[in-house]
Amino acid sequence: MLLNHVEIQVSDFEASAKFYDAIFATVGAVRQEDMTPNAIGWGNPQGGPEFWIGQHRFGEGFRESHLAFSAPSREAVDAFVAAAEAQGMEVLHAPRLYPEYQGGPLVAYYAGFVRDPDGNNVEAAHLEFDFAQA
Repeated sequence: MLLNHVEIQVSDFEASAKFYDAIFATVGAVRQEDMTPNAIGWGNPQGGPEFWIGQHRFGEGFRESHLAFSAPSREAVDAFVAAAEAQGMEVLHAPRLYPEYQGGPLVAYYAGFVRDPDGNNVEAAHLEFDFAQA
């Protein structure tokens, strides 16, 4: 693994915490550290926090980030998008297969994309591999 963790700054800490709690529940991540109102970290139940939100405190303006989270199944991708939509978030791309991302041992790339409360592009992706084809 190349990354230890990622943190993004959010403008509405409470709304973002609610959003990420809901979507992470669909892909098996849990809230592991809570330092409200400064930071919250989520991760795999068997590891430490990998994704954090922090109160916006540096810089001005907005630059969209793209965040992609692994989902354990296609159904989890569907639930991820539904959880975001239930909170009134924009669905950028409904869940579907992306054959243009497939090749080699990657035989299926199933993903859905939504906006978070700050306007970031947040993706859930389920990748299926067949290493016998490699």
